[in-house]
Amino acid sequence: MSAKTTSDSDALHALAVHAGVQPRWLDAWGRPQQVPDDALRRMLQGLALACDTPAQCRASGARLDAEDAALGLPPLITADLGEPIDIPWPNGAEARPYQIQLEDGSHLDGTAQPAGNGTLRLSPVAVCGYHCLHIGEAETVLAVAPPRCFGVEDALREAGRHTAGERAWGLAVQLYALRRGAPTGMGDLTALAQCCEAAAREHADAVAINPLHAGFAALPDRYSPYSPSSRLFHNPLYADPAAVFGQDAVDSAMAALNAGTAFAQHEARSEIDWVDISRLRLSVLRWLWQHRAQLLPQAALDACAAFRARGGTALHDHACYEAIQASRLGEAANSMNANGSADWRCWPVTLRSPANAAVTAFTVAHPQEIDYHIFLQWLADDGLARAQRAARDAGMAIGVIGDLAVGADPGGSQAWSRQQDMLPGFHAGAPPDVYNPFGQDWGVTVFSPRRLRQRGYGAFIEMLRANLAHAGGLRIDHVLGLARMWLVPAGASARDGAYLAFPLQELLRLVALESWRHHAIIIGENLGTVPAHLDSALAGRGVLGIDVLWFARETLSPDDNDGPAFPATDTPPFLPAEAWPRHAVATTSTHDLPTVAGWWQGRDLAWREQLGLLAQDETPQGVHAARVRERTALWQALCDAGLASGTAPEPEHPPLDSVLAWLGRTRTPLRLLPVEDLLGVSEQANLPGTTAGHPNWQRRLDADVRRLFDAPALRARAQAVRQGRLPGPPRQR
Repeated sequence: MSAKTTSDSDALHALAVHAGVQPRWLDAWGRPQQVPDDALRRMLQGLALACDTPAQCRASGARLDAEDAALGLPPLITADLGEPIDIPWPNGAEARPYQIQLEDGSHLDGTAQPAGNGTLRLSPVAVCGYHCLHIGEAETVLAVAPPRCFGVEDALREAGRHTAGERAWGLAVQLYALRRGAPTGMGDLTALAQCCEAAAREHADAVAINPLHAGFAALPDRYSPYSPSSRLFHNPLYADPAAVFGQDAVDSAMAALNAGTAFAQHEARSEIDWVDISRLRLSVLRWLWQHRAQLLPQAALDACAAFRARGGTALHDHACYEAIQASRLGEAANSMNANGSADWRCWPVTLRSPANAAVTAFTVAHPQEIDYHIFLQWLADDGLARAQRAARDAGMAIGVIGDLAVGADPGGSQAWSRQQDMLPGFHAGAPPDVYNPFGQDWGVTVFSPRRLRQRGYGAFIEMLRANLAHAGGLRIDHVLGLARMWLVPAGASARDGAYLAFPLQELLRLVALESWRHHAIIIGENLGTVPAHLDSALAGRGVLGIDVLWFARETLSPDDNDGPAFPATDTPPFLPAEAWPRHAVATTSTHDLPTVAGWWQGRDLAWREQLGLLAQDETPQGVHAARVRERTALWQALCDAGLASGTAPEPEHPPLDSVLAWLGRTRTPLRLLPVEDLLGVSEQANLPGTTAGHPNWQRRLDADVRRLFDAPALRARAQAVRQGRLPGPPRQR
C-alpha cells in the first residue's frame, strides 16, 4: 500500500470515528472485522459528509466541530441522581452562578466550578425529574435520572406481595393469534384483557405482547408489527369496538354491512388474511364512527374529545398522514403509480411536511377523515388502557408488557412527522451472525443520534411515553441499538453496512427516568452481535436482558455475552438453570426463534432448507445432524437436573414439561412462557430473513383464551414454570 493510499485511509477512518461510524468491530464469533473503505465512504456520504479526499475528510470533521460549537449548551443534559453534573461551557475557566428550577416549582441555587476541558461542574441534584437550569443567559433542561429502572421487585412490592426471593412469571403472546370465542377474525384488545385475567388466575404477573404500533390503514398488506408506520400510535385493527359501543351496536353494524358470514369464515381460518380482515374490521369501525352520535353516550363522546386534546399536534399529524395516504392511493387506484402514492417521499413537494400549507388546506377540506382516524386511535388507546386495568384488577403486579419496535417504515407517519429526528437513506439491520448468515436489512429507519442530541432527545422521550402510557412494562426490541446500530445504505447488501454509535448512557438515563414515572419494568432484547460491556451497562441501569434457552450454553460467561451464541463446530453443554444470569428475563424462545416442540422436531431447519436460508457451508444433512447432537445435550442437562431420565424421546415427542420445569428453576426475577410452548405448538411466529414463503405474523392459535388453563395439562405446565418442578397430579379447580 502506498503512503498516499495509507494517508487517504487514515483520514477516512478518522472522520468515520469522529462521526460515530465504527471502522472495526467484532462479529458474532468474536472475530475482528474491518469495514472496507468503500463501504465507509458510502456510509459517510449518506450522512452528508464529503470524504473522497483527505482534504474533504478534514473539512467534514471541521464542520462537525462547528455544529457542536454552535449548539453551545445542549437543549437537554442527562444526569444521575445525587452525582455531580458536568455541562459543556466554552472557556469554562471561571466559576458561574446558576439556578435550577425543579419540577415541583422549588429552586436550587449554586455556583458551577470549572472542571476542565471546557466544562463546568454543578452540585448534585437529589430530586429526579426534568428540571430547568439557568446559567448566565443560557438555559437547558436537566433530566436527572434514578440509578436504575423500576424493577420486578418494585412491582411486587407495590402489589403487596413481595417476599425475599420471590420471582414472577408471565405469558408471552402474539395478540393477533388469540381467540376468544367470538367471530373477530384476529385477536384483539378484549382478548388481551381476557388473557390477562386467565393467566392471573394461575398466579401470573405479566402478559408480554407483540408491538401494537400503528400500521397503514390504507395498506393492509404491510402487517409486520416490527415495520410500523409510527411507534407513537396504535394499530386500530386491535380495537374491540364492543368495549365502547356495546355488542348490540357492533351486531347492527355487521348486519348493515352484511359482514357476519365473512367474519365467521375468517374466524375458522388457521392463518390471518390481513388484507381482507383489515377491510372488514375497518368497515365496521367506519360504520360505527358514522353513527357515533346516535350510539355513544355523551360521556364517551367527551372522552374522545379529551383524547384528541391530549394528543395535540402529534395525533393530528398522524391522522393527516393516514387521510392523505388513503386519498392519494384512491386517486392512483387505476394508475401505475400506486406505490409512489403510498410513500410520502414520493408525494408532491407541498405535501411532504405536516407544516406545509397544502397539508393544512387538506385538513380543512377533509375534516371528517381527520376525525375518523383520531376516533380509531381513541378506540385503540381505550382498549389498551382497559386491558392493563383488567390485568391489575385481576392481581397482576406488572400486567401488560408492551413491545417497542427498533424502527419505523421510512415512508410512514412517524418518519413524515419527525423528519428532523430521523436518519434518511439508511435501514437498520444486523450483520451476519449464527442464525442469519447473510445479515439482515429490516427496512426501517431510526433516529439520528446527532439530531437527537441537538433537539433535546424530544422524539425519543415522546416515543417512550407513548409506549409506557398503558403498560406495566416495555420490551425494547434490539436494545443493542441504544449503543450502536448496524446501518445498511439504501440499495446495499446487509453485509455492506457499518455500525453507528449512539449515546448509550444518555438514552439509558432517560429510559430509567420514564420507567419510574410510569412504574414500568424495562426489558432489553440483547440478542445478536452484542457490543462489549453492553450487558453490564444494561444491568447497571436495571434493564433486564433476555436469556433464551437455545443460547444458554456453558461457552457463554454468565456476565458476558459478547461472544457467539454457540460455536459453529461444537455442541456445548446447556447452562444449568440455576446458573442463568440474574439480570434478565428467562424464556424458552422468542417470536423469531423455534418453539420447544418445533426445535425438538427440527421444524425450523426444515423451513430454512425449504426456503434456501442455509449458509454456504451448511448442508441439510449437516444441520440435522447438529440438531441431533443439540437435542442430546439438552436431554443430558434435563437428566442432570433430575427432570428427566432414560433415553431421549424421539423428535415427535418433545420433553416439554421437563423443559418448562427447567425454565422455572432459573433465578431470574421474571420468567416468560411463550403461549406456543404452553400449548406445545410446533410452528414459530416469524422466520427472520423471509418476506414470502413462510406465514410470518399470520398464524392463529386454536385455544380459546378465556379457557386457556382449563385443561389439567396446561395448568400443570404453568405450575412447572412457577415452581420449577415437574407437574404432579392435576389439582382440582
